[in-house]
Amino acid sequence: MKTKTIIAGFGGQGVLFLGDLIAYCAMKEGKYVTWVPSYGPESRGGTCNCQVIYADTPIGSPAIVHPDILIVFNVPSLYKFLPRLKNKGILFYDSFLIKEPSLRKDIKVIEVPAFQLSKMGNMVMMGAFIAVTKQIKLRTVYETLEEKLTGAKAKFIPINKEAIEQGIKYVEQKKEV
Repeated sequence: MKTKTIIAGFGGQGVLFLGDLIAYCAMKEGKYVTWVPSYGPESRGGTCNCQVIYADTPIGSPAIVHPDILIVFNVPSLYKFLPRLKNKGILFYDSFLIKEPSLRKDIKVIEVPAFQLSKMGNMVMMGAFIAVTKQIKLRTVYETLEEKLTGAKAKFIPINKEAIEQGIKYVEQKKEV
């Protein structure tokens, strides 16, 4: 099994953290992993994306031409990366920030109003990702959050866990799993 994912949005939306979290969780679960961030000089408001690959066998290249999964949080990212999503791939998009997009018929579409459900919209999307793909265990995500959010950032663990649970609950209620 090899899964190639691109996550994209504006700086400040937690795009890189979401990608790092997926990569780290996959690594903890025994997968080979690559994580490649890409962002402009702006720390907030500029575009950013990351590419995550995890696999059961060694990964030859970290570059992704046609992702299996695309997670987007803004319109520019949707239209930049959607043409690259492979046939029968999965698109997760923030339906709160992306209104009435033009989508392809050959993909599975998961609409999640991530930043409407929580100010931690990236973690809402993590929950949706877990619920739909079933490729990463929730327990691993919680353990990883506790390892990554230490010191002054530890206070964000409960709100991140709550947001993840909102994402899981949302897709399960919509029966998009």
